[in-house]
Amino acid sequence: MNTPHDLSRWAHSHDFASSTRHAEAGTRRVLWITLLMMLIEISAGWWFNSMALLADGWHMSSHALAIGLAVFAYSTARRYADDPSFVFGTWKIEILASYTSALFLLAIAALMVAGAVERLITPSPIAYAEALAVAVLGLIVNLVCAVILLRAGHDHDHGHHHDHGHEHEHHHDLNLRAAYVHVVTDALTSILAITALAGGWWQGWSWLDPACALVGAALVALWAKNLLRDSSRILLDREVESPLSTRLRQQLHRFNADLLITDLHLWRVGNGRYAGTLSLLSHDPTLTPLAIRELLANEQALVHLTVEIHPCDTCR
Repeated sequence: MNTPHDLSRWAHSHDFASSTRHAEAGTRRVLWITLLMMLIEISAGWWFNSMALLADGWHMSSHALAIGLAVFAYSTARRYADDPSFVFGTWKIEILASYTSALFLLAIAALMVAGAVERLITPSPIAYAEALAVAVLGLIVNLVCAVILLRAGHDHDHGHHHDHGHEHEHHHDLNLRAAYVHVVTDALTSILAITALAGGWWQGWSWLDPACALVGAALVALWAKNLLRDSSRILLDREVESPLSTRLRQQLHRFNADLLITDLHLWRVGNGRYAGTLSLLSHDPTLTPLAIRELLANEQALVHLTVEIHPCDTCR
């Protein structure tokens, strides 16, 4: 006998809106700031005839595209939150966006390597003073954007934990994390660019610019790999044993020590939200899935549970 334990669509939509509005608003602000800085760098590069600034401006455009993807994911997930064709909600739209952003990061790292190798083989003159000034401005902008996203993430986590104080697991918004990683990697490239430009301007170390770019590319690739790993794990419903699973087993054991759990599968359908299947063997013929649902009703993180109970005369 299967009995679903499911929240209403209204509840899912309300939960989604309350848990992501800070993240979406912060990401949207960062998108506009990034687009403005991108235009400044491209315009300054064209005005000062600096290929370094032009390259950094177009490099920032790729970050703007990825951050725009994060904003689009929030907006799309919110728009379709009440669509019943999304059986377990729209959270994976955000995860898919973070996975795609990680691919963008890998592409950026590859372009950085290609540009650095080309610069090592065929050095070209750099307008150091102008490029350094704009690189410092870019760093300041990136730090401001990082603070905005950190505050958005803090507000998001605070709201989530306020609503579900009993849930002690820490859940990351991977879509917000993807946007944050793009901002941090851009800040890193700005720091490396400032180091390289200062060394080249004051010491004549022209090789420092491509060398710093290679270091930055390696770090960007590392962050992209971690983001790919975490987002793909969720997309493939690959979950490690969670504290929620442990608590469910403990509650069932306290309820009836003779119950045998033959199957318990949980998978995430949102930040701190799980769906699952539970199969039990019981010697009690009066035990119903409804009783199990009422027993586990205090676990608000569990938004959908299919319960199956089989009789077992030897389970004593």
